[in-house]
Amino acid sequence: MDKKKFELQAEACKALAHPLRMEVLHLLKEREYCFAEIIEVTGGLKSNLSQHLKVMTKKGMLKVRRDGQCSHFSLSSSKVSQACELMREVLIENLQEQQKLFNKVKS
Repeated sequence: MDKKKFELQAEACKALAHPLRMEVLHLLKEREYCFAEIIEVTGGLKSNLSQHLKVMTKKGMLKVRRDGQCSHFSLSSSKVSQACELMREVLIENLQEQQKLFNKVKS
């Protein structure tokens, strides 16, 4: 088995492992945003947001287009958003299952 593909996959998952990054990906599923717009919507700090965007761009999650003084960010593929949505669904299912168990114990 080629372990390199699992290493690359793990690196891609690490690029998603921050709440602000997930928020940005959720935001960008609708349309391209300028850096200043992302700051305004997320309330992130300029330097902090810049680092997060850099990581996601380097790992291939985002594309960047420069237009004058503004950098515009978009998803590199709609599959990035689909992957995040699938993980959100798994999380919801797990929480629902935990709630069922809690209700059984509580009764």
